[in-house]
Amino acid sequence: MSDPKTIPTEVAVSEFIAAVEPEGKREEAKVIDAIFRKVTGKQPKMWGPSIIGYGDYRTTYESGRDVHWLRTGFSPRKAKHSFYFMGGYCDAAAGKRREAMLAKMGKHSTGKSCVYVNKLADIDLTVLEEIIADDWAEMNRLYPA
Repeated sequence: MSDPKTIPTEVAVSEFIAAVEPEGKREEAKVIDAIFRKVTGKQPKMWGPSIIGYGDYRTTYESGRDVHWLRTGFSPRKAKHSFYFMGGYCDAAAGKRREAMLAKMGKHSTGKSCVYVNKLADIDLTVLEEIIADDWAEMNRLYPA
């Protein structure tokens, strides 16, 4: 089995955010980072070259594959911000709660564990904060630190 490609790095989150382009995405990344820090109480770490993660967890899939991954986080990509909400991915009931909250959040698209947002003006930041908080609580329930 190959080693994971996305692992924690020593790159400073502040340096990464300072280099985000375009400037609008950089400013939004600062806002998103502040919300994640407030909700999680964690200092973020870079995961791979472009994901900002808050907390981590370890699990073993049914296949036997060991996984070390971020509890929650985001990546300020040029086209869209990618949010990583693992609680809704790891637990079906949490996933249903997330879907209900997303319906109130505003314009977005989804993947398996990701939510994509073009710009923060498209969404309700209070609802985003609620989603982060619910997801964080779920991950702490599933994977106590």
